[in-house]
Amino acid sequence: MSRIGKKPVPVPAGVTASVDDRVLSVKGPKGVMSMPMSDDISYDISEGQIAVTPANETKRARAFWGMQRTLVSNLVIGVSDGFIKVLEITGVGYRASVQGANLKLQLGYSHDVDFAIPDGITIKTPDQTTVEISGSDKQRVGQVAAEIRRWRKPEPYKGKGIKYRGEKIFRKEGKKK
Repeated sequence: MSRIGKKPVPVPAGVTASVDDRVLSVKGPKGVMSMPMSDDISYDISEGQIAVTPANETKRARAFWGMQRTLVSNLVIGVSDGFIKVLEITGVGYRASVQGANLKLQLGYSHDVDFAIPDGITIKTPDQTTVEISGSDKQRVGQVAAEIRRWRKPEPYKGKGIKYRGEKIFRKEGKKK
């Protein structure tokens, strides 16, 4: 029995959900998102909520139940509020700036790194050491943040590099004499 799957997904005001040809579509102020519906799961759209239940008693249906409910919840949150990941850059001379459709990163290499901002993703740099990535698709926001972080992961001795806000870096002690 899925504890997450039992809870219906609340649909806030201004967001509408519809089923069309085994595709669940959710429309809100931040856009329209859709996902294919699983055959093992039944979706019930009633006033103000979407209930997700297993369509049959198979082990596969029970395994998909909680995941499908979470995916539906991510669609609703994405079109109503959106998702944000914040990266922090630490290091002397390390900085970031948005120039047109590119994110320009100076990370201690002999060249600047130009990262093309994908469609559906918004990147802001409130200051030179902070990068805010936002969008309506949780998976794409996380993937873009991971690709930017991959250019210079935080190292354990001085903590230089790109890290997520709130991430704890395990620090090592340097060499002793």
